[in-house]
Amino acid sequence: MSKGYIHSIESCGTVDGPGIRYVVFMQGCPMRCLYCHNPDTWSFDGGREITVEEIMNGWESCKEFLKNGGITVTGGEPLAQIDFVTELFEEAKRREIHTCLDTSGVTFSRNPQTLEKFDRLMKSTDIVMLDIKHIESEAHKKLTGHDNANILDFAEYLCEKGVEMWIRHVVVPGITYDEAALHDLGYFIGGLRNLKALDVLPYHNMGREKYERLGLEYPLGDTPPLEKADAAKARDIIMQGIKDRLKAKNAD
Repeated sequence: MSKGYIHSIESCGTVDGPGIRYVVFMQGCPMRCLYCHNPDTWSFDGGREITVEEIMNGWESCKEFLKNGGITVTGGEPLAQIDFVTELFEEAKRREIHTCLDTSGVTFSRNPQTLEKFDRLMKSTDIVMLDIKHIESEAHKKLTGHDNANILDFAEYLCEKGVEMWIRHVVVPGITYDEAALHDLGYFIGGLRNLKALDVLPYHNMGREKYERLGLEYPLGDTPPLEKADAAKARDIIMQGIKDRLKAKNAD
């Protein structure tokens, strides 16, 4: 049985999937999102080595408090350690534990060897929470350091597999708070029949202090947090894009 490297564990998470959940934060991430509030999860050299058995023992010790929940694996980027996550989820399903994967999808590929690993993981994954950082390719690259073609393809792949998907999107003033981009995002996800939920998350700058402690420059400088009213407006625009996609489909 393989070992994984984690940043931390939250025993009673309430925002990482349905119910109260046991949340495992994996160590290491290939992306460098400008608004990331956990830069301490980036390095693949850090973290604490752990086994599937140790995680399951942690779950067993507090499962009575995890009502209507399960195990969520997030990061960092959990798919950077796909073999370990697969073993963990397979063990969880053997114990009839609900599984949730919170990912950017950045490591996805249709390469046969990679696809085989994803196919295996999806068999034991109940929900994927997919973070789409930006719908436009060049803007996505500026925001994260990576193109988004394989991320959008991952969303299509999940649809093909019929895996329940929740979309998460962080709205940042001057970056993703853009009416055309928000509508295009809605139009894209409106074509995914496995879409079950949409979380529009307003940008906050609470990670600034962590950057300072790590001796890093905060990438977004004085960018202000997004107002709640603007977050609600952003969600309305995305929803309109979804409606327009469904309307176009029905017109065909």
